[in-house]
Amino acid sequence: MTHQTSEARFLQSYRICAAQGEWMNQGAARLRAQVFVQEQGVFAGHDRDAIDAVALPLVAIAEDATGGPRVVGTVRIHEAEPGVWWGSRLAVAPEWRRVGKLGSELIRLAVGTARARGAVEFHAHVQRQNVPLFRRLHWATTAEVELHGRPHAHMLASLVHYAPIADPTTGWQVQAPGAVEDGA
Repeated sequence: MTHQTSEARFLQSYRICAAQGEWMNQGAARLRAQVFVQEQGVFAGHDRDAIDAVALPLVAIAEDATGGPRVVGTVRIHEAEPGVWWGSRLAVAPEWRRVGKLGSELIRLAVGTARARGAVEFHAHVQRQNVPLFRRLHWATTAEVELHGRPHAHMLASLVHYAPIADPTTGWQVQAPGAVEDGA
């Protein structure tokens, strides 16, 4: 049994919400460093930038058999100008990339939160390998761009497919597929 499969098997659910408290913010920062600095080598040292000062970090929190709650997914959103929102730095821990549509749920929270805050457009620069996921979630490619030496697509969300989410701190629980039920 792979690590991914065994971890998913023992997980009951994960929570998608806005980061609340220092441990969630630090967990999101650690995960971004793991994915964008260590794994992908997109950035040297760290991936922090000026957007972090104004962005709202969103997280996926899992509690598994190996310990307490931890951040296993994150994305940040910010309003670049009135009504124009951007999502960036979507990261999912490697062992969680195929667990319960975790990335899709983060995207849903990101766009829904922006809609509730008056978004008329929601943009993202998406790494080429992730374009099919965004297309399935009703995003359209508007341009091909190169960022940080890598091909990206400038994509735009179709807002009509996302319900507004007024309170992202409440978030929601997602049942992981294949999770062991109590008493099973």
